[in-house]
Amino acid sequence: MRTPRPLAHAISVAIVALGMAGCGSGADSPTSPTPIAPPAANAPIRYTAVGASDANGVGATVVCAPFTACDNGTGYVPVLARQLRSSHDVTLVNLGIPGAVLSPAIQAIAKASGRDVVGNFIDQEMPFIPTNTTLATVFGGGNDANALADAILRGAAGGDVKGYITTHVAAFGLDYDRLIRGIRSRAADAFIIVINLPNLAALPYASGGTIQQRQTLQQIAVGMSREANRQAGTGVVVVDLMCDAQVYDASRFSSDGFHPNDAGYAYLAQRVQALVNGASSSPPSTCGQMAVVPAL
Repeated sequence: MRTPRPLAHAISVAIVALGMAGCGSGADSPTSPTPIAPPAANAPIRYTAVGASDANGVGATVVCAPFTACDNGTGYVPVLARQLRSSHDVTLVNLGIPGAVLSPAIQAIAKASGRDVVGNFIDQEMPFIPTNTTLATVFGGGNDANALADAILRGAAGGDVKGYITTHVAAFGLDYDRLIRGIRSRAADAFIIVINLPNLAALPYASGGTIQQRQTLQQIAVGMSREANRQAGTGVVVVDLMCDAQVYDASRFSSDGFHPNDAGYAYLAQRVQALVNGASSSPPSTCGQMAVVPAL
């Protein structure tokens, strides 16, 4: 099974410049356990998106260049911004970097496996969240999971694949904590929405993999999704993709079988908008979608 590689973008210089400018971001400040309310009806929204190629709409018919508002994009970020503009004055800052992973640790693993990863959320995105942000979305883990799966395929886990996954998923969770603390330290009043991972083993791109490869993807994705769900205890809300059967509809994926297409991004924007509008969210702790293949 070939896991998707990040698209080649001429953005390395810009990311290096961002990284230099963002030193001393205060990422280790405490996370607030108090839930922040969604933006009030008709209140201005200062929306910041943290993500990877999904934030840019890769797989959609109109893909946005990194670090642009791209009002006509058909990825979930610009679609959500347009939807919210029906009742709010919306300013969008899209920090998405194609191919990005959540942390420097997984970025190093990805590079060692030959993946062209030019950024991570903690170093290249979080430090640049505007302090007046009132809405922030975070969607990560897909590239991280694929990087770990590649590393395992190359022998990084030795004879203990389950132990390797458990260790790195736990580290991913700690880095997620660090990311949310960093967002809070920069934008204390932001309503933060975290989007968890679907079971990657059930997506079209994984269908040609061996049972062992799909087992690996499943354990990683379910573990990372649970770490995202855990952020609900820190005052954020979670969009649950893992246990949403509609997410796995093959008609909502682009030709690479990994990225959503216009229909998939529209559905994701709809799910996020519901939370902005005050809907409740409580991701289940278990569901059938967590076990589409036998466990390792």
